[in-house]
Amino acid sequence: MTDMIRLPDELGDKLRQRREALGMSKSQLAGKAGKVREVVYRLEAGEDTTVSSLMAVLGALGLAMRLERAGLPSAKEVASRFQDDDAS
Repeated sequence: MTDMIRLPDELGDKLRQRREALGMSKSQLAGKAGKVREVVYRLEAGEDTTVSSLMAVLGALGLAMRLERAGLPSAKEVASRFQDDDAS
């Protein structure tokens, strides 16, 4: 899986997709990562959590993070994301 992720909710979507592809519940993932279930909920929702929690969940999913040079999301991308949230 190689995806360009620029916003927290995009990361959450990818983590949820991977967890579901592995057939894991949120509780199972949390246990495997050594974290409480709330951490998985927060990550998948694109909410704040600690870097160490993110790294533990990535490891439990068999994923690693790779950093590449990229600009910040444009104002249009951010506005579009908020409009999508309002439409839901």
